[in-house]
Amino acid sequence: MLSPSRLLPIVLAVLFVVGPAGAQPTDLTPERFSFEPDLAYDSSIPSPEEALGYAMGTQFTLHADAVDYLRTLADASDWVTMGTYGETYEGRTLPYLVVTSAQNQGRLDQLKQNSRRLSDPASLSDGARDRLLQNQPVFVSYSYNIHGNEPASTEAALQVAYRLAAAQNDRTGALLQEAVVVMYPTVNPDGRDRYAYWARSMQRAQVATEPADIVHDEPWPQGRTNHYWFDLNRDWVWNVHPEMEGLTGVYQEFMPQVHADYHEQGYNDHYFTMPGTTPRNPILPDRYVAWADTFGRANIEAFDQNQVAYFTREAFDFFYPSYGSSYPSVMGGIGMLTEQAGIGAGRAVENNDGYTLTFRQRVHDHYATSLATIEASVENRRALLEYDLDAHSQASNTIETAAYVFPDDQGTGYLYDLLDMLRHHGVEVERTTETARLDNALDYRTGERTDRRVGAGAYVVPTDQPRHLFVNTLLRRQVAFEDSVMYDMSTWSAPLAYNLEAYSTRESVGAGTASVETAPTPAAGVTNSGAQYAFVVEWDQRHAPRALSALWDAGYRVRAAHESFDTGSRSFGAGSLIVLLGRNPAHDAPAADMQRIASEAGVEIVGFDTGRVADGPDLGSADNAPVQAPEVSMLVDQPFSTYTSGQIWYLFDQETELPITRIRASNLEESATGDGRYARYGKASLDALDVLILPGGYGIDAVFDSARLETLREWVRDGGTLVGTEESARFLTADGSGLTDVEAMQDTTDSPIGPYTSYAARDDSSGLDYVPGAALTGRLDTTHPLTYGIGREVYSLKYGVSGLEPSAELQTAGYYAKDVDDLLVSGYASQENLGQMAGTSFAGTVEMGEGQVVFLVDNTQYRMFWRGPSRMMQNAAMLVPGLMD
Repeated sequence: MLSPSRLLPIVLAVLFVVGPAGAQPTDLTPERFSFEPDLAYDSSIPSPEEALGYAMGTQFTLHADAVDYLRTLADASDWVTMGTYGETYEGRTLPYLVVTSAQNQGRLDQLKQNSRRLSDPASLSDGARDRLLQNQPVFVSYSYNIHGNEPASTEAALQVAYRLAAAQNDRTGALLQEAVVVMYPTVNPDGRDRYAYWARSMQRAQVATEPADIVHDEPWPQGRTNHYWFDLNRDWVWNVHPEMEGLTGVYQEFMPQVHADYHEQGYNDHYFTMPGTTPRNPILPDRYVAWADTFGRANIEAFDQNQVAYFTREAFDFFYPSYGSSYPSVMGGIGMLTEQAGIGAGRAVENNDGYTLTFRQRVHDHYATSLATIEASVENRRALLEYDLDAHSQASNTIETAAYVFPDDQGTGYLYDLLDMLRHHGVEVERTTETARLDNALDYRTGERTDRRVGAGAYVVPTDQPRHLFVNTLLRRQVAFEDSVMYDMSTWSAPLAYNLEAYSTRESVGAGTASVETAPTPAAGVTNSGAQYAFVVEWDQRHAPRALSALWDAGYRVRAAHESFDTGSRSFGAGSLIVLLGRNPAHDAPAADMQRIASEAGVEIVGFDTGRVADGPDLGSADNAPVQAPEVSMLVDQPFSTYTSGQIWYLFDQETELPITRIRASNLEESATGDGRYARYGKASLDALDVLILPGGYGIDAVFDSARLETLREWVRDGGTLVGTEESARFLTADGSGLTDVEAMQDTTDSPIGPYTSYAARDDSSGLDYVPGAALTGRLDTTHPLTYGIGREVYSLKYGVSGLEPSAELQTAGYYAKDVDDLLVSGYASQENLGQMAGTSFAGTVEMGEGQVVFLVDNTQYRMFWRGPSRMMQNAAMLVPGLMD
């Protein structure tokens, strides 16, 4: 049962739900949506209602209470075991349940091993294969509540777990003998509790069914996202966050044949069940769609009995591989999505046809599909195991690529991040032991095929391996798609996202290779720790910004090189950090400090006994400018994007370990501080800031009236660095706010929607005019501080059609390739849109008095998996204020 410390809030919650005389709690539990009350249940196993003190669907269960109940269930039933796969950023437990027969629980390790063997068919003899098909239970898994403000599925998970553990009927026993059910009841506990606490605090005793009531209007940043405001349902592949790294780690242990991902959508919608719409991943086995339809029809049968409104095939593509519905599919299983109507519905709401949608119905509908999926899985057990085997066999590998090859970047870029991600997902990686010949290899930079040689130590990902679906989906330069209207993005090619030198070849690599057992890490340490003159950190290292933050935190005065220099035996690029010992006399043990910083940041630091170099500015040159620790801030809240704000916050807080102050846009006041020139942002005034970042968003002009805009202009003139990204970059142009004279590119393309375009065709036609996340070739000015540490080119991820007109005033740091034929690398963009954007600027700076305005037209750290351009945001905050004074 629940611990005593949980009892008081539960009692209070029950009183609040029941309310005073006149309230109608029974309206929240319509009999139509009961949970199979005619079944006999084991009385020794408490139901969720008995343990929590309220009926499912009458209250939002807090995560800690849900975890307590799951533990109670596992303690009470020998058909249930509970495990954990880590903690969230806020310290909440991430639990999972395994529900199966007691006999299966006793041999669970063997069953898990068997399931993994199904995903490696080449290792099985004919006899072993036949025995597995004959005896192995089907593995079915569920991910619930990955979006925190879609809470019904966690409540459903509690009810489903109880139903499977406590129901005393022959059918349940038979199901759990033939199936192993793995449940992730709350994938996003931080977001869920953010929503649940807010929704509870807004509840009325008289249930608020009016859509206009505040309980249906969740405030920014809402509960959808995790602690850092990321959408975890876009992170299954990339594993940026502990929630998904832990979950997919458990997933790899079980390798289920069936997985369903549970969601909610707007409360005026109806229940979506499989199959979805196009585009679909074209390299999935042909039978995938038929299987999706099989499970969708199983759900429909349950809905028809309860007269639940639903739809199929009209929405939700499964193109992007990092959804909870598509990741399982590229792992050789049947991945599926369910979407209940309900976001913003509270405990009950009247929707647009006058129907009262209750939280209880939302819970019930997810409960019904969860059970229907198990039934369908058991009914098709052997065929699903065969699908698993076939999907992992080379017979289903339809891609002609034999291998993907990555020359070792020695940890200066993001290659090791990619390799770590691939190995986490069970991908086999090899490394050349000698110079390798690549015949007719595709160069990812140029898109051309040529013969190549790469040195020993290059990393090779062969496609002749069980995870070939995943490998080819993630590593191909371009994926074919059926149409341009898609739910998410049109490219996710990992070599492009990580800005890597990469090749693919149709022939096996002509060299010996050795298996990579552990992912490499960048070299870290100090060379010449007893240096007498200076220590230098090469800026192109993966974690150099973190090292700079650590140097500042340790109180060191740091300079950055304005141009490259050479010692005769080694070159150091522009941006390299220089710690002159003579300028840091207060530090008694610099060698020990450098050792600690190198180890903690994961960088190499080089000691110098002299400031004289063979070529380029000497270490003590005045051209190597001081870079001081900046006070970095970012405007958040409406109208700025939760996602972009969270990505920038994460980049600095987690990746860079540099403090960033998040300031509500609504706190911009007219009141003056100091000498009366700067508007005040709550507790932080502009005169206390060095860098102000404006994330993307819509309606940004509403934040800045003419007086505030003038205040902002004066702050920049007095030395501030203002960074605008995405829509905020356009806002800072002459066409936006008029803060600068930079002109935004004007979209002059003709709309594909003509005067006689049919109503039905308008959505498809508008998709042709939109760039839905495509990779464009970006050329960089390597002498500009905004690009230090990146290289000559970067793949910029493009949404929409935008750019800046090059001009003498704009110091262009990055521009889209001028030749239209070179511009699109991967994804979809019309030729007309490419023609407009070719040659326009996407990154640059404008001097304004003693300060500068930084333009970053595209998101430089999209979901923290499109990492290649992210150094520009770090440079904007850390180097530009010092180097561009």
